[in-house]
Amino acid sequence: MLICYDKLWDLLINKKLSKQDLYDLAGIKLGQISLFENAESLSKDDLSRVCFALECNMEDITISNKNVSNTHADTDEITSSKSTRQELKIISLFSGAGGLDIGFEKAGFTIAVALEADPACCETLRVNRPSLPIINDRIENVTSNDILSRAKLFPLEAALVIGGPPCQSFSLAGSRKGLDDERGKLLFEYVRIVRETLPIGFVLENVKGLGNWDSGRALELLINELSKPIEYNGQVYSYTIARPQIMNAVDYGVPQYRERIIVAGNRKGLSFVYPKRQRTQSPTTVWSAIGDLPKPDAPSETAVRVSNTIKARREKHGY
Repeated sequence: MLICYDKLWDLLINKKLSKQDLYDLAGIKLGQISLFENAESLSKDDLSRVCFALECNMEDITISNKNVSNTHADTDEITSSKSTRQELKIISLFSGAGGLDIGFEKAGFTIAVALEADPACCETLRVNRPSLPIINDRIENVTSNDILSRAKLFPLEAALVIGGPPCQSFSLAGSRKGLDDERGKLLFEYVRIVRETLPIGFVLENVKGLGNWDSGRALELLINELSKPIEYNGQVYSYTIARPQIMNAVDYGVPQYRERIIVAGNRKGLSFVYPKRQRTQSPTTVWSAIGDLPKPDAPSETAVRVSNTIKARREKHGY
């Protein structure tokens, strides 16, 4: 009989068991057999012990030899399944249309799951990334187990959690209710997911106003929550937080003055060095970036309305 990696994985997550828990419950020595290689062949005796440990039937965690050997596609899928597990996987929160995700993918990471509340953004993600697991819901309604299950990950296995919680509550262009606004409190939903999934590191971005709201109280609370020790499976983990830094997109080749505060941390105790400013001459212009695109259609009502708010913001804040 052949173990089905995906079936076994889902069962473990649902029962909140680690790989080591399964080996211990089944009485199997680590290295004796590999339960986590897709299409691993097990003796009936070993399989019975695994099923007893998981309180499941054999068909719940196996696939037939016929299903594996009949087509090259099956073999390709198994090979792909093995290689993907070696990738640097990311949990993306507040994903929007995937802009931040694209940057991390260009740096060599793989998005394992995306969480986004806006249906229109999710539709955009589905069109552009048909194979990406997408959770279309408010983060308050989603458990960390839900996220890990969709990503096919266990706690400690994600490389990063990334995301930009809603910024309107701290923006200089808004009413700046901060933590008194329900949207502002979503910062701590981000913290919850980091603490419960235990990635190697995390990157959070937000408007620079987060740093000075209520004389820095929101940022201080955020860092304090992210720094608290976390107990998991008898071990204690904690995140080393780099000094938050305000970075401007125009300094990295983007034709836009867009300042954002970046908060980054890792549980390896490593120091984090922010990328150096790359702009040495005049900034990239919009025309040099997109001037070769076809002539656009007339702007929509929404575009006109948003452009007017930008004009008002420039008059009030100077950017």
